[in-house]
Amino acid sequence: MDSVSEARLGVVHPLLARKVRQMADIIALDRPPVTLRITQGLRTWGEQAQLYAQGRSAPGRIVTNAEPGHSWHNFGLAVDVVPFGIDGQPDWSMAHPIWQRLVAVGTGLGLVAGALFRSFPDYPHFQLTGKLPVSPDTEARETFGNSGILGIWKEAGLEEV
Repeated sequence: MDSVSEARLGVVHPLLARKVRQMADIIALDRPPVTLRITQGLRTWGEQAQLYAQGRSAPGRIVTNAEPGHSWHNFGLAVDVVPFGIDGQPDWSMAHPIWQRLVAVGTGLGLVAGALFRSFPDYPHFQLTGKLPVSPDTEARETFGNSGILGIWKEAGLEEV
């Protein structure tokens, strides 16, 4: 993983970071080899609000249906990735078979792939929420408000942090 990706993995749950690194290692063995970049990790609620506004009250296309506090990015339990092609450029073409490979590898490692979301497929998104629901609920937001990110991670029951 490059330094940008490592910096983003450094602020998400350690088990999520470990599984994403494993995914990257597996994909790197493919022929031709593929490298991954973490494009998003932990996101503040303000950053989430800006993304949610995009395509609604701000210019651009809609990229999320998650309002602040409704994305696991806000709790350090999700990342977004992009594969780099052999030309060294990010490959955002969801029609490329590498995206299906990423879904297979990620889910094989126990990650939830956003590509499998029914209402808004999100191919770059992978999350690890343990005992928590697929999307943050009121209880998760209350836990975060009372106990912060470590409280959420404890509730997820992923492992000691």
